[in-house]
Amino acid sequence: MENGSATWLRSFVPRPDAERRIVCLAHGGGGATGFRPWAQALPGTEVIAVQYPGREDRVADAFPPDLAAMAALIADELAPLLDRPYALFGHSMGATVAHEVAHALRDRGRPEPLRLFASGREAPHDEEGGKVHLMDDDGLAEELRRLGGTDAEVLRVPELRAMILAYVREDYRLIETYRAPYRPPLTCPVSVFLGAADPDLDPARASRWAESTTGPTDLRVFPGDHFYLVPHRAETLDAVAAALG
Repeated sequence: MENGSATWLRSFVPRPDAERRIVCLAHGGGGATGFRPWAQALPGTEVIAVQYPGREDRVADAFPPDLAAMAALIADELAPLLDRPYALFGHSMGATVAHEVAHALRDRGRPEPLRLFASGREAPHDEEGGKVHLMDDDGLAEELRRLGGTDAEVLRVPELRAMILAYVREDYRLIETYRAPYRPPLTCPVSVFLGAADPDLDPARASRWAESTTGPTDLRVFPGDHFYLVPHRAETLDAVAAALG
């Protein structure tokens, strides 16, 4: 869990005496530092953020061939940290990756998470793929503007635009080529979060995460769009803390 570029996990505020850990996985185009403000906000919980390749301190690192391979690599690095209970929180693409990580850990004989938080994403069995990763740079940049998660000013700087679009394209490739394999569902509780004005997800579709587990599920709709958890961070963290109990 060092800050070396070869590793997947970041702990901005180590809490060796914490009762539990929560492992946070960002949206496509996002990085681990997006969860830095969470580091001291959850009582009794150490926050671990996953750093995808191609960005921040992993700018030179290669991408895995597919999403399942990425989840397996994350699970391998996460396994030694399961000396205490853990939860998984994934937003957008990160929700799908978190679901795959839970399965990868279970396949290794490790415990399932205390709870899986699936934010801003349809259930894995509803993934329909897409062709955004095949668009030219202008089309890819327009998709980022549509979702609202990237500063438009940053995309006007040629060097930054090229770097950002390179790893965003790879993220979209991973999620758009992913198809969930058939396997027994998880047994852990699943909390589903979404923004009321998310352009790509509504409560009816989000509620289909219930089919991903035999455990209980609950649905929470927050004010805001796809990236509701940025302006409504405090409300999101309160909901996470309450669910962790």
